[in-house]
Amino acid sequence: MDPVVVDFAWLIASFVFGVGLGCLTGLIPGFHVNNVALIALSLSPVAVGIGIPLDAVAGIIVACGTVHTFLNYIPSALVGAPDDNMALALLPGHRMLISGQAAQGVAYSARGSQMGMLMSIPLLIVARLMFGENPGLGLYESSRDFLPWLLLIISIFLILTETTRLPWPYWMQRATSGLKFPLPRPINIDLPVGKFRFRRKWENLDFSLGPSSRTAGILVASAFFLLTGFYGWAVFELPGRSPVGMPSATLLFPGLAGLFGIANLIDIYVTTSEIPPQEQNWEMPDMKPLAVPTFLSAVVSSVMAILPGMTAAQATVVVMSARNMWGRLTDPNYIPADFEHGIQPGFNPRPVTADPSDLDGLTDEEAELFGAAIEEAGETSPDLDLSTQSQQQDLEVIAVLSSVNTAVTVMVLGFLYMVGRPRSGAALALNMMYPIDGWNAVDPPADFVRLLGITIAAGLFAVPVMIEVGKGMLKMHEIVPLRTLVFSVAGFVSVLVWLSTGWVGVGVLIVGTGLGLMPPRIGIRRSHAMGIILVPIMFYTFAQTFDSFGFI
Repeated sequence: MDPVVVDFAWLIASFVFGVGLGCLTGLIPGFHVNNVALIALSLSPVAVGIGIPLDAVAGIIVACGTVHTFLNYIPSALVGAPDDNMALALLPGHRMLISGQAAQGVAYSARGSQMGMLMSIPLLIVARLMFGENPGLGLYESSRDFLPWLLLIISIFLILTETTRLPWPYWMQRATSGLKFPLPRPINIDLPVGKFRFRRKWENLDFSLGPSSRTAGILVASAFFLLTGFYGWAVFELPGRSPVGMPSATLLFPGLAGLFGIANLIDIYVTTSEIPPQEQNWEMPDMKPLAVPTFLSAVVSSVMAILPGMTAAQATVVVMSARNMWGRLTDPNYIPADFEHGIQPGFNPRPVTADPSDLDGLTDEEAELFGAAIEEAGETSPDLDLSTQSQQQDLEVIAVLSSVNTAVTVMVLGFLYMVGRPRSGAALALNMMYPIDGWNAVDPPADFVRLLGITIAAGLFAVPVMIEVGKGMLKMHEIVPLRTLVFSVAGFVSVLVWLSTGWVGVGVLIVGTGLGLMPPRIGIRRSHAMGIILVPIMFYTFAQTFDSFGFI
């Protein structure tokens, strides 16, 4: 048989099998594509022995990873069992579910993943010129010395985006109540920054600590970030063994399941009695409004893909923070999103009021009609309806997170061939399976082009699959009561944790759940719990840096 036909047949077979596995890993909580990749790596000698080429095994891994990034929104938002990449989608997705707009959430997630994949492809060329060599700037090797500091800067930035205002302890408020010193002359600052105006006025120097302070919120967020970081350090150090011999047992899964999954399920059980009827609005959103945030997500993903410990959750916070900053500079009435709280706490939009009695030249009848029109506009206009604004912010967060999740997958594959560094379990399996033909020339290697083609095809195929799976999941919600579903999912995750990591994992799950219940009760974002990954990575990278100088 013609070798070209045989190669094409193996290509199609690996694509179909990989897509099927990606649907399983994307929908089953805790069953990550990394597990599939490591199993495929261990079985690769067997595959070669029975005539399956390694290229086909690699295609299975890549197709599985791509479809996984599309479908893993569904268990996060519609079931309440997220993985680390989709942790931030949990609360916006839940809000869409309880508002009857879960279908739109799924559609926005599908569109975001699709756009993130397509926008990341041309950025591969830019990344190749920046981080690769011959031709290229070779920035990867030079950036390794700055890696721990870059991780620290990003972590600080993520903490500083916290907008929650919290009270200082009462004794501190009393002790500092007299620390107010009047100025001889008020200081006024009024600076135009784009369409935004920075206005500040000081009539006295106020060093008192009051009942509403953003600084206090940031300090509490920092403390929680460090707390989850030390928890993560313990998680990485504890031994995790599967009592049934499951491969790749890791305690990170029960840690994340507790912090984000079980904790949120408890909050759902406490706050929500039933799921309202869902609108069957499965129409994909227009690409134009999402072009800017998804492009930003693809750019940020290029950086995140090369940094260890960075996930789609952190990238989403970075992208949405930039989005908020740009929105404030270009639109004075822009309502900033706070990722988990919807509209930022403390943000008071300017009221839109009009008094018809103040309008000259109108008869009583005209004034009455005008007043009715104003009232109707305030009820129906999306620009004047804060609930609609908050919902749109949630949809944008969902789209951005999905975009980042898929774009990171594409960029990780690219960086494997550009710099030879795997940044995921799937990339590590590919690197260990067979020699990687590095992208050391202008033209990319044929193997990379083939895997990139499988990635694009799998992503395009995953969109209709995601819509159909979302429909099936919502039908399940109609049949199964919400609280029964919550108990079922919590029990399923707990059993899965025991099967994969034993009783040690169950203990990690319980502690993680307790920590995960803290943020909403304090008022800070739950995303700060990603310190479970970031803090240990920073400790490790800083230790390597200082050890190279002989300090430790």
